Amino acid sequence: MDDKIKINFSLQKLICFVSVLLFLTKLITWYITSSLSVFSDAMESITNIFSGFIGLYSLYISSLPKDHNHPYGHGKIEFISTAIEGFLIFIVGIVIFIKTLMHIKHHINMNINESLLLRLDYGIFLMLFTAIINYSLGFYACKIGNRNGALTLVASGKHLQIDTYSTFGIIIGLILLNITKWIWIDPIISIIFSSFILYTGFKLLRNATAGIMDESDKKLLKKLSFYLNEKRDLYWIDLHHLKIIKYGSAFHVDCHLTVPWFFNVKEANQEVQKLTKLTKKKFGKKVELSVHVDACTDHHCIFCFNNSCQFRKNFFQEKILWTLDKTSYYNNNKSS
Repeated sequence: MDDKIKINFSLQKLICFVSVLLFLTKLITWYITSSLSVFSDAMESITNIFSGFIGLYSLYISSLPKDHNHPYGHGKIEFISTAIEGFLIFIVGIVIFIKTLMHIKHHINMNINESLLLRLDYGIFLMLFTAIINYSLGFYACKIGNRNGALTLVASGKHLQIDTYSTFGIIIGLILLNITKWIWIDPIISIIFSSFILYTGFKLLRNATAGIMDESDKKLLKKLSFYLNEKRDLYWIDLHHLKIIKYGSAFHVDCHLTVPWFFNVKEANQEVQKLTKLTKKKFGKKVELSVHVDACTDHHCIFCFNNSCQFRKNFFQEKILWTLDKTSYYNNNKSS
């Protein structure tokens, strides 16, 4: 296990420990304030604990080397762990929403004002403490995750940061409740927060499904297309049928590269090596390329800018930019 993986594991373990500590702190805060919005935040923290440990296991599995049964590695486990996390968050959102509606229907009256407002200032202080810890740890996790190429660590960090924004919203609500003494503010905050949790869970499930189903990442395809267009070699006449499959933090790229028809196998392979080296330089060593070489034909001459070619059949007309519309697998098949 290399140093980067050890750092990722250590940080993910810290996230797990802090998630448990903050959950207990929020439970204490709920006990002090009897606030529904604080209860909602505490229940959402349960998902932080589960996702923390799932992320830890995911980091271990995704770090395993390729084998006969997994020739593309074990990175897909990250999408499965994200799906589990999204499902848990969605369930928590439903539970909070139902509990809040039942509370509004059966229990909201003036008799609970005193218990709700009791020592609310301590509750605000404790929630502020959890928000600061959450955001700081989330920011650091994202920084290390991006540097080490650990998508699971980045996801954990972003989850903690999103949780922080929600906590700050609840803190503002508690401050307004403390000032105005309007009891209806608390369940409204809880409903808003539960809706936000449901949306977050749905989004995670959507992203996980896209990864498992190898959905096309148009943003990444666009980025790769423009980068190769800027760095294209003189003998790279055309690039098409570009596809990207994500395996966690690793990528598998398929494409067709058109080179001069008179190149021998060795010369064509040199161009493939150039393309591979250039792609890895931009997107990291975890990119694996599978390049199919095509030979140019007479109709390629009109956009081939190699003026020294001795076999040109048509005059050069214009240089075609390798945009997403020109390079992607879907648009090439559609046009054909």
